[in-house]
Amino acid sequence: MSTIPPATNASAPVAGATANASAGAQQSKEAAAAQQPSAATAKQQLNARILEASARVSLSSGNESLSLLFRSAIDRINDILAPELGPNAIQNAAGQDNSAEATADRIVSLSTAFYDAYAAKRSGDDPAQVAKDFVALIRGGFEKGFGEARDILQGLGVFGGDVEKGVMKTHELVNKGYDDFLAGKLAALAG
Repeated sequence: MSTIPPATNASAPVAGATANASAGAQQSKEAAAAQQPSAATAKQQLNARILEASARVSLSSGNESLSLLFRSAIDRINDILAPELGPNAIQNAAGQDNSAEATADRIVSLSTAFYDAYAAKRSGDDPAQVAKDFVALIRGGFEKGFGEARDILQGLGVFGGDVEKGVMKTHELVNKGYDDFLAGKLAALAG
């Protein structure tokens, strides 16, 4: 008599193998999902690689980016100044005498050139007072600009030594120029 193994016994190993295979496949999918970064993590990793590459390019190019910025700024400023001062106004200004004396002369002559227009608006006022008020006005503007320029130079850490001496000499000469201008106007009125 031969015995036939029960069907449940014969199918049990097959069913168990199938169940184990399904569980193994599920675990493999979960492990793969855990190893794969989420979309946000992948984006962060990509951004980090882009920043690293950008830093390498920036470091390898040295100051070329600053040179480009400088050149671009100078070109645009020249474009804006061209109608008033002609082409290459910045380069032409850089070629001028930038000594304390020459700078002070330019500041005094440019600012005092507005005196006639200022005085014309106050034609009914005492001429001596108009001259005093005008010099006080332009001196105030100069002092404000001077203070801002000095603060910038100090912030850059370059306000010292010869730079400071030149700036302070210019300040002294501009104030002397304003004093001389006012004295000349008052002497002409008295004379």
